[in-house]
Amino acid sequence: MTWKLRLFVIVAGLSLPASISAAQHALGATPQTFEQLLRAAETARDENRNDEAIRLFQRALSEQPESEQALWYLATIFYEKGQYAQARDALRQFMTVRPDAGPGWALLGICEFELREYPRALDHLRRGMAQGIGDRKELAQPLLYDLAALFNRFERYDESMALLAFGSLDTSLIEPAGLAGLGMPLLPAELPADMRAPVEIAGKGVLAMQAEHYEEAGSAFKQLVTEYPKQPGVHFLYGAYLVKQDPDEAIHEFERELEISPFHVVARVRLAEQMIDRGEFDRALDFARQAIKLDPKRASAHAFAGEALIGKGKVADGINELEIARAADSSVSRVHWDLMRAYAAAGRNQEAEREKQEMEKLLHGDASIQ
Repeated sequence: MTWKLRLFVIVAGLSLPASISAAQHALGATPQTFEQLLRAAETARDENRNDEAIRLFQRALSEQPESEQALWYLATIFYEKGQYAQARDALRQFMTVRPDAGPGWALLGICEFELREYPRALDHLRRGMAQGIGDRKELAQPLLYDLAALFNRFERYDESMALLAFGSLDTSLIEPAGLAGLGMPLLPAELPADMRAPVEIAGKGVLAMQAEHYEEAGSAFKQLVTEYPKQPGVHFLYGAYLVKQDPDEAIHEFERELEISPFHVVARVRLAEQMIDRGEFDRALDFARQAIKLDPKRASAHAFAGEALIGKGKVADGINELEIARAADSSVSRVHWDLMRAYAAAGRNQEAEREKQEMEKLLHGDASIQ
């Protein structure tokens, strides 16, 4: 998807001088100094004489290569014209001058996405999100779309789903949401025509669930299961929806998913979680170990293996699995909670206190495991 933005200096969060009208700056001669060139370029930009503005900004940069104003204006004009390679180059230079400008990283990532430079785009979009873009809605929509799409392409579906919670009412995000929900490592532009309908239904359900419109989400997921019962990912998605409402039926849906998708890692993780809740620790450990075999680095699989082992009375082995989970992802408060209790049970009080302190740091984090 191509997003056209009319981006001015305020988008970058910069405090730059406003353009002054052509009447005020009719120079009567070819501009020569940097200030003259910059003012003439700004005037040309404001009057939509973009080709002339580009030439003037480039001349200004030949005088002062690190001018924030000239670099940002030049980059945004190139972007608006769809000249993404030129916009990218100007933005890369701009970011060496203003590495603190979150909107600059975001726009750089958007340009790189358009140029199919996906690893770099993912890195820069994440940096833009981390540094923040304020209330700039003209950047928020393409940032969320491109970042969610790239998380899907790199099979980072948990991160895509978490991100989509920020745009749960934005219908432009239906396709990325559907791809994340069904676990399809594709960009929306790569979606085969015969998959557009199920992805759209799944996306509507995912966004409705993120917006806590559970009746609407349930209706979408039931439609999905009815119309596409053999499509990989469909039964897992419905099971994830049912976990809190009907755990028995959720387990059935996860098991049905494994019949269709024998290598589905997260279905096994969710089954391990459900078995732990039921106190069926042998089955939980079996599902967790299957998940670990398929994805050795998945933190949640090691975490549930640890919980199952502790439930079976094998505290030392359980601690080992939980420590692996913590090393893989230290942001999950449930892992710290489990470790705190396990260390205390093993008499390792100093380590238990450390985990308690880590939990306190994560009070506002998500205690669930995906």
